[in-house]
Amino acid sequence: MTPESPIRTVAAHQERLSLPWWAWPAGLAAAAILAVELVLGVPDLPVWLPFAVLLPLGVLLLLPLNRLRVEVTPEEFRVDDARLPVEFVSGVVALDAAGKREALGVGSHPLAFVVQRAWIGPAVQVLLDDPADPTPFWVVSTRRPVELATALLEVSGRARAERAAS
Repeated sequence: MTPESPIRTVAAHQERLSLPWWAWPAGLAAAAILAVELVLGVPDLPVWLPFAVLLPLGVLLLLPLNRLRVEVTPEEFRVDDARLPVEFVSGVVALDAAGKREALGVGSHPLAFVVQRAWIGPAVQVLLDDPADPTPFWVVSTRRPVELATALLEVSGRARAERAAS
């Protein structure tokens, strides 16, 4: 078996949905307030102990929110651990904040796959064409919806053409 060419394995779109800068000080402030409450509520507790425990715990709770990756490769659309083969993508709609709100509210479907971050306004809605899967569409937050939609449509068009040719 020959290895794939480098062009075939390069991601068409790659993005990390990280926390905004203000979430870190806000999380640490919330942990510090909780530590002060514990110091005031439990007078026998050493003053440093709640801070030594709760401030690192606040950071540890924010870290998983900072790791979400969105990626389009020639074979699949990856959102964190979820993977969607691109040949099942029938359409992609770039959504602004109002469109995302509508897709997750009035236009939602109970079987839709949703990965959204409240601090990111835009999103994409990926329409699926897989008879074996009851999921009608995916809604995924992104800071660059037009770029993601363009990359997904381009890659899925190529995959559908290859599948039709074979």
